[in-house]
Amino acid sequence: MGSEQVTKNKEVFNAAAASAVVNELRGSFSAGKTRSYEWRVAQLKSMFKMLDEHEPAIVAALRDDISKPELEASLYEVGMLKGSIRLALKELKRWMAPEKAKTEITTFPSSAEIVSEPLGVVLIISAWNYPFLLSLDPVVGAIAAGNALILKPSEIAPASSSLLAKLVGQYMDSSSIRVVEGAVAETSALLEQKWDKIFYTGNGRVARIVMAAAAKHLTPVVLELGGKSPVVVDSGINLQVATRRIIMGKWGCNNGQACISPDYIVTTKDYASKLVDSLKCELENFFGKKPMESKDLSRIVNSNHFARLSNMLDDDKVAGKIVHGGERDKSNLRIAPTILLDVPQDSLIMSEEIFGPLLPILTVSIELLYSSALFFFNDLLFLRNAFSVKMYEADKPYEIHLRQAPSVLLHQLFFRLNTRNIINFPCICGTISDKVDKIEDSFDIINSGTKPLAAYIFTNNKKLREQFVTMVSAGGVVVNDTTLHLAVSSLPFGGVQESGMGSYHGKFSFDAFSHKKAVLYRSFAGDAALRYPPYTQGKLRLMKALMSGSIIGIIRALLGFPKA
Repeated sequence: MGSEQVTKNKEVFNAAAASAVVNELRGSFSAGKTRSYEWRVAQLKSMFKMLDEHEPAIVAALRDDISKPELEASLYEVGMLKGSIRLALKELKRWMAPEKAKTEITTFPSSAEIVSEPLGVVLIISAWNYPFLLSLDPVVGAIAAGNALILKPSEIAPASSSLLAKLVGQYMDSSSIRVVEGAVAETSALLEQKWDKIFYTGNGRVARIVMAAAAKHLTPVVLELGGKSPVVVDSGINLQVATRRIIMGKWGCNNGQACISPDYIVTTKDYASKLVDSLKCELENFFGKKPMESKDLSRIVNSNHFARLSNMLDDDKVAGKIVHGGERDKSNLRIAPTILLDVPQDSLIMSEEIFGPLLPILTVSIELLYSSALFFFNDLLFLRNAFSVKMYEADKPYEIHLRQAPSVLLHQLFFRLNTRNIINFPCICGTISDKVDKIEDSFDIINSGTKPLAAYIFTNNKKLREQFVTMVSAGGVVVNDTTLHLAVSSLPFGGVQESGMGSYHGKFSFDAFSHKKAVLYRSFAGDAALRYPPYTQGKLRLMKALMSGSIIGIIRALLGFPKA
């Protein structure tokens, strides 16, 4: 074990320094040091000891960085990490063992197996909102799989980053596991190097930079991103339980600063007022009448994020939409739990992931604006009973059927406009409007945007639940709760399309940092002349029969009979 840190505040960490560190780690990996079961177990046990002995310091660092409540810090960071380590220690031998695989008659006699081998030297870049969990949980998988690694914690959580570097240096094997602190310059220096895998947690903008850097070396990546995770609320449910679970998923997870926090709610117009009243009541029960003074809510991480969230609330399109909360304290970086009702979908708050304590509710009340020149196709737009629209593009008809929800048309028309890069509405000839009267119509609203990291639904309707699971594409889905799938180690955690690629947790973490090597074993017995030249029609018939797996065909070929 070593106590040295890779970087110190006054040292320059450039591409040359990054290359030197990577070469050291690659030398350690090439020597086979990280491959043994004993090394992996020793490192996991050291990490567990590190967490156990320094939990108060971890809680204090999280309080300094983001005012995270002690319960959230102890349970959602330290506690969940300990759970991941316990599982890895318990299952590691089984994970490492080769998996038997079936063979084909064409390779008889033979046996086969799938061998999990470590990838090599990997880079893990973590996020600020859960700086210990999101840093060390992937490290658990990387160590369990037998890799050497560099961890780059987020500079936005400086107290946590500094503590991570100190503790990892003290408890872990510094010849194979390093921490590099820093900001953009240090991350850029690391991304210039050749890695065997890059694991990044954060936002889509930086993810594109990571992917571009990885592409230069054909390095595989895991991207754990985010998105606008919706909550569909049906009627006829236990509303108190539902609102409590929504609140815990939203404000009880870092005050909304979590990648799987509920981003917005969709419900019917008739149920919206009941839902708002229930949310107000339970928010007061949880955080009191003065939530700005509550010790159970994290603060906003920094002034940049505070300004970003404030801009969402100051948007003219949401003026008068706040039905609860809205208080702000810039000096202390605090924003009260805020609910907005009937927010326009073209507002700022609905155009990007919120990542904060603001929760819009859509009922959805949308005006469909149309004009004779709306699409610039052939200037033809026909509204037929507000249930279908027919237009022409390059003399080809394009028709949208609305079924029972005219509001769905707006989303399809916006998609059509975006694909044609048409933004301006030249003239308005009239309007129609409608509400979501059937909760099923919310699926179209969700699917009109990018695929989220998580999607939630509260319902007692079995058919609706099945439709939601089938029709809504997301990284993960939870029925009648929020965020809890994160804690189930037997489920993969990861996104789809813009919410990420790849997954981890439990054995999925081990697999994320392993190569599945196919191995086929044969002896020198049973060598058949059939596979060797000179080729004949008889050999061809028998080989075709073998590849088809037809016993009768094989017998006929062996007897010299032509194909039936």
